[in-house]
Amino acid sequence: MTDAPAPTAGTLMKRAALAAIAAALTLAAVKLVAWMWTGSVAMLAAFADSALDLAASTLNALAIRYALTPADREHRFGHGRAEAIAGLGQATLVGGSAVFLVWQSAQRLLEPQPLAHEGIGIAVAAFSIVVTLALTLYQSRVIARTGSLAVSADHLHYVTDLASNGAVLLALLLAGSFGFLWADGAFGLLIALMIAFSAFSILRRSFDQLLDRELPDSERAAIKAAAVAVPGVLDIHDLRTRQSGTHVFIQLHAVFDGALSLEDAHALADQVEAAVEAVMPNAEVLVHSDPSTVLEQRRPLAFVIP
Repeated sequence: MTDAPAPTAGTLMKRAALAAIAAALTLAAVKLVAWMWTGSVAMLAAFADSALDLAASTLNALAIRYALTPADREHRFGHGRAEAIAGLGQATLVGGSAVFLVWQSAQRLLEPQPLAHEGIGIAVAAFSIVVTLALTLYQSRVIARTGSLAVSADHLHYVTDLASNGAVLLALLLAGSFGFLWADGAFGLLIALMIAFSAFSILRRSFDQLLDRELPDSERAAIKAAAVAVPGVLDIHDLRTRQSGTHVFIQLHAVFDGALSLEDAHALADQVEAAVEAVMPNAEVLVHSDPSTVLEQRRPLAFVIP
């Protein structure tokens, strides 16, 4: 009996997106009921966060589906940038919820109010922590397999949710069980700040992809090492990298012996591409062959590409 084939990166990304929608929908419904029972502004903050999570995760799922569409005549480099665009949308939604919660929490700090049915709120906060922890662990596995920006953005704000749910739990304990009414507004404000930080992190990563930021130095070093390790490669230069969704595009110049025939140089360039793709599985690699006997004529550049 043969084992079932491992799910593809696209399948894993879609499953992670659907899992996030299911978790956000469940938590938003539970927190809405809990807020209506307790009147806690910290619980209201948690509900608003989950409601925004639901909207963001739905947007994420649509973006992932589009990003996984194969390259076509109008989009030769594929549709991976849809993940970064979805990240911008997520950051906007999450940032907007942070502004709303700052206003609500400030009002509660100025006018503290006693809570009702805090036991329900505590149970809901604990339930939320369990559900969110399970989701983030699953997302971590998917990110390790796919490197998806959209799933990473979702994962980042659900990790923030873990902290915010912990803050809600502590706020309800302090305000409801110990009479520290200021804790409700204070922790609501803390949650808002955590949400704002999450929005900024998502925004920065999305802009990095949209503006073709180079891959991290460690990955560039791995690409260089793989290329120069190919027998017959004398050196490489002008390495350029960028990422679009889960796909990476790499261009480099490889220096070969000038006495090689065109056919042999082409075959050697193919070996370099294969070596780089071995360390960067989701990459499309383009190698330009430079003969060692000819100095490359370069245009003056305002920067140097190492």
